[in-house]
Amino acid sequence: MISVEVPSETATIESLRETELVEARAIQLAMLASEGLRTPQVTIESEFQPVTEVGGDFLGYFLLSDGTAGVYLGDVTGKGLPAALFAALAVGTLRGVHKTGTAPSTVLAQLNKRMLLKNVTVRYAAMQYAHLNPETGVMRVASAGMHGPFHLRAGGCDDLALSGIQGLFPNTEYEMKEIQLADGDSVVFLSDGLIDAMDGDGDILGIEKILELLADCREKSPQEILRTLFSYVEAYAKVQPQQDDRTAAVLRYSPSS
Repeated sequence: MISVEVPSETATIESLRETELVEARAIQLAMLASEGLRTPQVTIESEFQPVTEVGGDFLGYFLLSDGTAGVYLGDVTGKGLPAALFAALAVGTLRGVHKTGTAPSTVLAQLNKRMLLKNVTVRYAAMQYAHLNPETGVMRVASAGMHGPFHLRAGGCDDLALSGIQGLFPNTEYEMKEIQLADGDSVVFLSDGLIDAMDGDGDILGIEKILELLADCREKSPQEILRTLFSYVEAYAKVQPQQDDRTAAVLRYSPSS
């Protein structure tokens, strides 16, 4: 008689969990932008590297009905499946906020109010939202607790350094900046997983090194900027395991092309 080994209950649970994580990752990837956005004036590309099977970063870009290009990047506290679920909640809520003709700071304020109504107080999200008028090159951007974004212009790179936090305090107001993009300028949005990458000695990469790297990238395409950025971070971290989700989006304004 051939003996059949019955899997243990622990092994069955582990197998089920693995299957659920694979499904959760597929669902999360479906929520993210699957390909770049390209118009005659604007190109947006992105890269997403979760630290586990699923992550707490979320990202999207789109064209509004008035032709405005919109882009958002968020970073939920924590990692893994709970953070991914909160990210899904944030994305779903954001999609219900009217954006056409609405200032980015107002969009974040409305999102904050709606997230607070969900009464999920154990987590919160840092986030940036921007929109660009492709006819004028004017970008308006608001931020809730994230570094940057970074404006790649002729002669260097600027950290827009906005303030605010999302989904934590009621009646929060968000700072908004308006910048004029020149032909060939890019704006780079990064999650903390890239900026806070650590080397083997535990030293954090930091804003200054990011600025130095991006300052030499203005002539590169969005895809080239992303490759340069992620390769640099991976080389810096070396043997240090990835500590957080790494997500970036690059918007390039090139009306003459």
